[in-house]
Amino acid sequence: MKIYNIVKGKGIFLPLYLFTFLLLFVSCSDDDPFSTITPDDNPMIISPVFPDRNADGSLPTISTFYRDSAFVYNVIVTPKEYTTVTWNIDGEQVAEGDSINISLPAGTYDLKIVATTQAGKSTSREGLVKVLPATGDPYSEASGFERIIAPNAAAKLYGTNLNLVKNVIINGVTIPATYNEEDQSLSYVVPADLQDGTYHVLLADADGNQFGANTVQVTSKPTVTSGADRFGANASVTLTGVNLDKVASLTIGNATVDNFTNKSATELTFTSPDLEVGDYTISGKATDGSDVQFYSANGTTAQQTVTITSETTLWEGHHYVSWALDDGDPNKTFNLLGADVFANIKAGTTLKVYYSLNPADDYHQMQIATGWWTSLPSSAGTYVLTDDPGVIEMTLNKADLDLIQQQAGFLLVGHGYYVDRVTIK
Repeated sequence: MKIYNIVKGKGIFLPLYLFTFLLLFVSCSDDDPFSTITPDDNPMIISPVFPDRNADGSLPTISTFYRDSAFVYNVIVTPKEYTTVTWNIDGEQVAEGDSINISLPAGTYDLKIVATTQAGKSTSREGLVKVLPATGDPYSEASGFERIIAPNAAAKLYGTNLNLVKNVIINGVTIPATYNEEDQSLSYVVPADLQDGTYHVLLADADGNQFGANTVQVTSKPTVTSGADRFGANASVTLTGVNLDKVASLTIGNATVDNFTNKSATELTFTSPDLEVGDYTISGKATDGSDVQFYSANGTTAQQTVTITSETTLWEGHHYVSWALDDGDPNKTFNLLGADVFANIKAGTTLKVYYSLNPADDYHQMQIATGWWTSLPSSAGTYVLTDDPGVIEMTLNKADLDLIQQQAGFLLVGHGYYVDRVTIK
C-alpha cells in the first residue's frame, strides 16, 4: 500500500513509516517540553566567567566598589534544579542562592562561589572583591610586614585620616589606639590572648563609627621580617621581626649559629659564618623546636635564600629619614657614619645603601651627600625610590672622598625611607 500526495498534478511517493514520523513531529509543540538534565550531571557556573589568576599566581580582582555601596552579584548555574550555590568571603559562608547583596567595610576580601549538586559534585569560582573607603574615611591598607604582629606586642598601622581613630578592633576586641603625628601612624598593643590567625581589622572613631582596615596576621612563632636576604661573611648581622627572643638557632648553608650578641622580641644580632660568596639557604629553630618563619611578599616560609656577599657592612639598623622634620630631630638625616669611617676608603670602592620605604609617606626620595648637604659628585643627585626594599649603588671617586673629609662627613638625606644597611665593596 502506498500513500500519495498530489501537488499540482505531480505524484509524490512517501513510505508509510516516514509519513507516520512526520505526523509525530508535527504534533510536537512547545507546550510539551522535556528535559535531559539529571541530578548526576556535573555542575557548571555558566556566568560570570572569572579572569585567570595573575602571572604571580595571585587571585584576580572581580569587583571594585565604594564601601557606601553594596556588593551585588548574580550567577547562572546548571543543572539549576539540583544545584545549591553558596557564597564564601574569607572562608566563611555569608549567603546561599544564585545572588548576593551584602555590605562590607573597606578592604580586600577573598570571594569564593561554590556550586554543589545533590549528588555531591561541586565546582567553584574565586576572586578578590575590593571595597574602597568613602571620602574622608579613616583607612589603612596593608603595606608590608607591619601586618605581621605578635600577641602582647606593640604594633602599628599606616594609612589616611588615622587621626580620627580612637580604637582598633580585632576579632571583636576593642583596643585603644594612639595616633603618631610624626609618621602618621596608629599605635596599639595586640591582646595577649589573641590566637594565631588572620583577622580583619576595624577602626573606630570617637562616635563609635567603624571603618575597614584590611587584615593582620597574628603569630606566636618567631618570624623574621627583614635582614635575612643578604649579608656579608663573618660580619655583624641584625635581623628584625616578631618573637625573635624565641629563636634558639639559625642554620645558614651547613653552618649553625646559636650565639647571639643581642636577642629581643624584635631584633636578633649575630656574627654570620665565614662562608664563600654565593647563595645559601637560611632556616632556624625556635626554643620549642618549631621552625622559625621568614616573611616575604609571597608569604611566610620555614626557609629562604640568603646571599653572602663580599661587602663590608659600615652600618646596619632601621633608621627613618625625612627632611620634613625639624632641625635637631635625629631622623631629619642619616648622619651615623662620620668622616673618619671614609678616611681609609679608596677611590673605586662601591658604596651601597639598602633601604625600605615608609608606606605612610606620600613620596620617597634619597640624596647621598656631605655633612653640608652637598650631593656627592658621583651620585645621581636625587634618587626617586620605588623598590621596597631596594638598594642604591654608586662608585666613590677621589672627588667624593675628598668632599666627605672637607665638608663634615657623610649624610643620607631625603624623605620617606628607612636606611637598613650601608656597605662598601
